[in-house]
Amino acid sequence: MSHTEHQQAGKALMASCAVITVSDTRTRETDTSGARLAELLTGAGHTVTLRDWVPDEPERIRSAVLAAREAGCRLILTTGGTGISRRDTSFEALHELIDTEIPGFGELFRMLSWQDIGPAAMMSRAVAGLSAESVLFVLPGSKNAVELAMQQLILPQIGHLLAERRK
Repeated sequence: MSHTEHQQAGKALMASCAVITVSDTRTRETDTSGARLAELLTGAGHTVTLRDWVPDEPERIRSAVLAAREAGCRLILTTGGTGISRRDTSFEALHELIDTEIPGFGELFRMLSWQDIGPAAMMSRAVAGLSAESVLFVLPGSKNAVELAMQQLILPQIGHLLAERRK
């Protein structure tokens, strides 16, 4: 089956989603990136069944994603903690939960980010992969980065990813 046939076949697949914001400072009221993720997901027909806010602490981040998996969320998106500061620990916390990495996501995300922010794009450690029965995306905390990742990479391919995870 061609990639366009895969995309067409997956368009009807909708997922139960989790949006987890990783931040020491953002709250429900100030979390524009997580809110935008939820808005884009519901706009595309998916259901956001879990929203959570956790500090930049590896065990708390990991626990939140494991809880989302246990709750049956097939699509889990985190925002925040993908930079290179000492408190940015999402990559370390979640990389070990990925069974099959999707390296093209991070590569393409950084390439597209380059067009917006130049060489600072190399400091993003955005990553995606298959985690148990779920698809996991670990995104930066910037609202612009979330918008770019969702519009240009995730939403166009999510049906195909979900279809592959069902097999």
